[in-house]
Amino acid sequence: MPEEALRDHTLNLFSLADETFMVTGASSGLGVEASRILHRFGAKLVLVARRKDRLERLSEELPGSVPYACDLSESAAIDKLWKFCDSEVGLVTGLVNNAGVSHAASALDETDEEFRAVVEVNLNAVFSMSRRFAQRLVAVQRAGVIVNVASIFGIVGSGQVPLASYSASKAGVVNLTRELAIQWARHSIRVNAVAPGWFHSEMTSEMFEDDGAMHWIQQRTPLGRPGNTGELDGAFIYLASRASSYVTGQTLVVDGGWSTL
Repeated sequence: MPEEALRDHTLNLFSLADETFMVTGASSGLGVEASRILHRFGAKLVLVARRKDRLERLSEELPGSVPYACDLSESAAIDKLWKFCDSEVGLVTGLVNNAGVSHAASALDETDEEFRAVVEVNLNAVFSMSRRFAQRLVAVQRAGVIVNVASIFGIVGSGQVPLASYSASKAGVVNLTRELAIQWARHSIRVNAVAPGWFHSEMTSEMFEDDGAMHWIQQRTPLGRPGNTGELDGAFIYLASRASSYVTGQTLVVDGGWSTL
């Protein structure tokens, strides 16, 4: 194959020009990063989060994207979101389940209600969103892709940070990814996850502002630093695109080596 044709073929593997992706938790952090890279490669976007003002600002930055404010802890709100897409957007062919919350507390002190609240958003909503997404694709016999945002703490213990509910919910996301991939493979719906290590976000801001915590992260990470903005872009676009067409049920860990220790 001539060099120019080979280059075009390689770039086309990552093209999302004919796809519509929904990104949850799109008002900040990794959700913004995922939205930007998907848009850069041609995807039409539905941006979902609770904070409408932030979604609208991001939508202005990403022409053609549609902002929609939604609380994913409420089943009725999720139903309204998908009905809106059915009538106003059209078929959604890609889903990035990124919305998440955390609650740092000793497992001796964390209440049942606090634990359930984290699991509701981080795990239950992932299933609810994925099920509604897949039902629509199966009905029209259309292939699709789901990228779940898990965490290194769904793979290893969190160590010095007490995150029982968060770790349990993200471990659930890792295995839910496997199970949905198995069930929906015959419908050509691929389901994978990305497990980030330490990246700056609203959820991790206190750690990044604490010198002792940053020293711990640097010492504990084989690459000697937390992740930088943009270092998840490759994982997102790979799992979202045809470049990973024979990959399903996998969790791609992007953590500077944290989980190898």
